[in-house]
Amino acid sequence: MKKTFCFILSLMVYLFLITPLSAIEKESTHKTTPSLNKGKKWRVGYYEGGPYINYPVNLKTLAEGLHELGWMGAVTFDEKDNPIDSRVVWDQLSRAKSSYIQFVSDAYWSADWNVATRLKNAENAIKRLRSGDIDFIIAMGTWAGQDLANNNHSIPTIVISVSDPVQSGIVKSAEYSGYDHVHAKCDPSRYIEQIKLFHNMIGFKKLGVVYENSVEGRSYSAIADVEKVAGMRGFEIVKCEAPFSGVEEKEAIKTTIDCYGQLAPRVDAVYVTVHRGVVLDYIPEIMKPLLKHKIPSFSQRGPEEVERGVLLSIARDRFVSVGKYHARIMAQIFNGAKPGKLNQIFTDPKTIAVNIKTAEIIGFIIPPEFLKVTDKVYN
Repeated sequence: MKKTFCFILSLMVYLFLITPLSAIEKESTHKTTPSLNKGKKWRVGYYEGGPYINYPVNLKTLAEGLHELGWMGAVTFDEKDNPIDSRVVWDQLSRAKSSYIQFVSDAYWSADWNVATRLKNAENAIKRLRSGDIDFIIAMGTWAGQDLANNNHSIPTIVISVSDPVQSGIVKSAEYSGYDHVHAKCDPSRYIEQIKLFHNMIGFKKLGVVYENSVEGRSYSAIADVEKVAGMRGFEIVKCEAPFSGVEEKEAIKTTIDCYGQLAPRVDAVYVTVHRGVVLDYIPEIMKPLLKHKIPSFSQRGPEEVERGVLLSIARDRFVSVGKYHARIMAQIFNGAKPGKLNQIFTDPKTIAVNIKTAEIIGFIIPPEFLKVTDKVYN
């Protein structure tokens, strides 16, 4: 069945979502100018649950933001590097030129999504933080935030790349982490607005989602927000569970692809959620059954997935704005601000992306007027 975007509605939502840059973040009185830590460089560590495609790019854009603020020299990253390997990025940062920051090479922990390794890493990282050897720690992702957002140490901690820090139990609320030494970016309405917009456009009655049924898995995939909008709009959620952690990546990919195959004949729309099994190179495999059954799809993650076949997304683009945000937060902390006292609410500027080829295959008619306000059109 062919469906048509309602251009007027789409335009109104577009104007609502594209927040002026001046309104993205509350102004802070704390300085961001480069400064030393009692005459010495700030020693920075890194902790993650395992390799994930968002993590290296977050590190890269953070470095770009710090460079713009004058804290470090420019770093040229090799685009041929494994896109999910943060260790390579961290090694490059550890060699970066800076008179103010040292990214400590051996202050790097990654559990490779293994629970036993996670427990060991948490113990070792906390022990090192307590030793006073590290001045600042980057907690990348949900596992990292859960392991380091606590009172087992008092080292300034910035939590990055978490879908929902509140639902995952990392922070007490979007306004305050609950710890003076912890900061985690929050955007409480981000996924709610995504899902509302998708429903406005498609009018689906059954929405398919793939996720891991754990605290972390539900957070990654914004399941609480999906359920909230379903309650408001009255549509049914058709779920398929696929493991995110505790398995090899190839198994996560296989079970995720299988899930989308199972959902395709049972739903009339799919929300392609953030999941370790949703790998860019395998998006075409995920899309095969959706295209066969002419199912509209919406990417939670963003334009990269639309480029590879997902129908639509309205999300941040390339992490540039969020990298600059975290760089400013980091710089303010180095200038004496307490992480828990800084504003955590940040709304990313949004990018609309649509895949014309996918629209043609599933019978979607896209008015030319809609394309005029679309930032990225893929064919």
